[in-house]
Amino acid sequence: MERIHFQQELETLKERLLAMGGLAEDRVRTAVQGLVERDSDLIDEVLNGDTPVNELHIEIDDLCLKLLALHSPMAADLRAVMAAIKINSDLERVGDMAVNIGEAARRYISHPPVKKLMDIPRMATTAQRMLREALDSYVRGDIPLAQRVLDQDDELDTLKTQVFRELLTYMLQDTATIEPALDLILISRHLERIGDHATNIAEDVIFMVSGRDVRHQAADAH
Repeated sequence: MERIHFQQELETLKERLLAMGGLAEDRVRTAVQGLVERDSDLIDEVLNGDTPVNELHIEIDDLCLKLLALHSPMAADLRAVMAAIKINSDLERVGDMAVNIGEAARRYISHPPVKKLMDIPRMATTAQRMLREALDSYVRGDIPLAQRVLDQDDELDTLKTQVFRELLTYMLQDTATIEPALDLILISRHLERIGDHATNIAEDVIFMVSGRDVRHQAADAH
């Protein structure tokens, strides 16, 4: 009976994590949309809307601690709860990154546009997809899907390097572009960090399902 109760609570935990992931992803999307459309209302929405993510963060942590205290889970069950604690922390950081993007976007739109924005929206799409797939892999215990997330990380790194190189050219040609171009470089870094958080989640999933720690293998490959 206790086992059934634990499984029910674990399912609730997964639902809350998915909800938080959806919120975090939506905030990233809104921040980048505000940047691309130069829409200060959308940017303000991100900058002022941190409360739901923070509330979920606390709620999920409480759920995890309750599961550990009441059920003393072992082996795979313990790994599932420990993974949830770490994933929760990664998602909270994604929410923070969305705010950082919003702050840089607000500064950027106070200047004339430096260039047509193409790589940054592509980075945002990739980062959001990685985040969504990483969370799906957690809920399903799907190692191939988690591995697919790890494989997409290089795509973000390549785009970030492209953004940097292109903006450097603009900055060298016209000093008036330095300030806004630096904000675009910052935004590309924040998006890359979101990809890193998705990668962390995927690595936690592989460990949760198989007990295999792939973190340092990923680091060695870079």
